[in-house]
Amino acid sequence: MKQVTRTQTGVRLESRLLKVLKALATELEMPLGDLLEGIVLHAFEGKAAFSSATLRQIAALKSVYGLDLTARDSHKLREKATSG
Repeated sequence: MKQVTRTQTGVRLESRLLKVLKALATELEMPLGDLLEGIVLHAFEGKAAFSSATLRQIAALKSVYGLDLTARDSHKLREKATSG
């Protein structure tokens, strides 16, 4: 095991995406931060972060939470205007 220093951050994420990530972390029995670190480290090396079984879990969770965003939507998202 490598020792690291972690920093608390206030990252803003799309609501449904966050729900899917939290649910997946719960199903995988790991903290959300550990899941995100794993995803990013895999992405940095151009590797797939998930097995086919986990991808099936993600598809089911996306359906439950109505997450219809895909990689093609990346960098094209903008927040809804708030009223008031």
